[in-house]
Amino acid sequence: MAGDPALAANPLSHQHIRRTSGEGGALGRTGFAWAVFEWARNPYYVLVVIYIFAPYFARDIIGADLLASGTLDAMEPEAALAAANAQGQATIASVTKWAGIIAALTAPFLGAALDRGGRLKPILVIFLGSIAICSALLWFAMPGGAGLPVPMIMALLVIAYVSFTYSEVTHNAMLSVAGEPRRLAMISGLGLGLGNLAATLIFIAIALLFVLPAMIGWPFAVPQFGVDLASFEHARMVGPICAVWLVLFSIPFFRNARDTGVPGASWIAAFRDGARSVWRTVREAAQYRQLMTFLVARMFYADAMAALLALGAVYVALFLGWNFLEMLCYAIFASACAFCGGIFGGWLEGKVGVKRALALEILAMIVVGLVQLSITRDSLFLGLVENVVVWDGLVFRTLSDLVYLGLISVIAVTATASISSSRSMLVTLAPPGRSGEFFGLYAIAGTITVWMGPLLVEQFTLWSGDQRIGMTSIHLLFVIGLAALLTVRMPDRAT
Repeated sequence: MAGDPALAANPLSHQHIRRTSGEGGALGRTGFAWAVFEWARNPYYVLVVIYIFAPYFARDIIGADLLASGTLDAMEPEAALAAANAQGQATIASVTKWAGIIAALTAPFLGAALDRGGRLKPILVIFLGSIAICSALLWFAMPGGAGLPVPMIMALLVIAYVSFTYSEVTHNAMLSVAGEPRRLAMISGLGLGLGNLAATLIFIAIALLFVLPAMIGWPFAVPQFGVDLASFEHARMVGPICAVWLVLFSIPFFRNARDTGVPGASWIAAFRDGARSVWRTVREAAQYRQLMTFLVARMFYADAMAALLALGAVYVALFLGWNFLEMLCYAIFASACAFCGGIFGGWLEGKVGVKRALALEILAMIVVGLVQLSITRDSLFLGLVENVVVWDGLVFRTLSDLVYLGLISVIAVTATASISSSRSMLVTLAPPGRSGEFFGLYAIAGTITVWMGPLLVEQFTLWSGDQRIGMTSIHLLFVIGLAALLTVRMPDRAT
């Protein structure tokens, strides 16, 4: 550390020894505190960004407002609905695009500054406060212009998304001191598991308190607390719920997690020196060949995974005709399986090593994803098995539904495990004392090509006229990422 000219520019760096490793395991005081952070924060991403608020915003605000405006009156009803839905999806894509651009251009500099600056917990307070405020204000996102205007809703989503990315970079930079090096994989996996478990519990509460009472009058005769589903209050309320959840359950983290920052260090000097270090790292990428190769691999497989998870919901809604309750059950089931995935990832890394574990997780997503695409409403496995009605229940009545749901469990487990393994691999490959900087580059690798998966799906679908072939193209990115990952040589200290 003393030989780093960027650190030498900050005199306070010599007055305190920055920790590069911690003590204890996943259930230790500092390890569990690090993991419980994701229990507090991740429900925002799962409920708002993926399953509930984003689809509501696209369909019931953007799409419905466009239909009500009369702009599409000259079109046939089905064509008008398709155009409205397309505009909704385009709006969400725009939010993701701008948030991704901002994060990609700034996260590495933040990460490098975190390696050199003062205490990280006060920085996290700012980021989490931003997420909580933006999330709470989503309650006022109402159809028909009754609440916040659309540009303001989009701005709130962008700010929260960028703040979420910043909080992830900061939190990840603290992983190296959360516990013993050999136990970091389990700590990381526990964090992801707890985040998905928290989302699962909230999903179940929404189903039992609001959706099921409105649909079938069970377990209550009417939705509780006066929630009006006709006004989409069940969708809007996830913002305030996530805000309160975030603030409340962040307390154990701030009380017990170990901070890698140096008390009293200058943040101005840290950002200046960090920026220089990032540019130097980019120029001298050849010195970190294995780490850079891993980041390139992650750029492909992470984009493929994001596209698979996002477009997978569209697939089941279109080909299998799942209704809102089935989609809610799908979200609950996937989140519960993802909880197991976080634990499974840490266990698998301990058994076969982080690189082999990550390769197996990616390979499983490729194989299972292709099997999923062989399932339609009429048949399974490319027509080899005819679809039949299995039972007369509220949800998942056919063999196709049940088999697809079973395959979702594998995708959820391996996708979550791959996130845990990716973080562990970054910690393993990053130079000591510079994990924050490289987690910034890690964030870029997950956002800079976010357009690639959707672009492939679009072009392959147009070329073939078959949406399943379009979805199959995602697996090209998986294969490229896996091939690049297999060329990475791990250091001797890695297990």
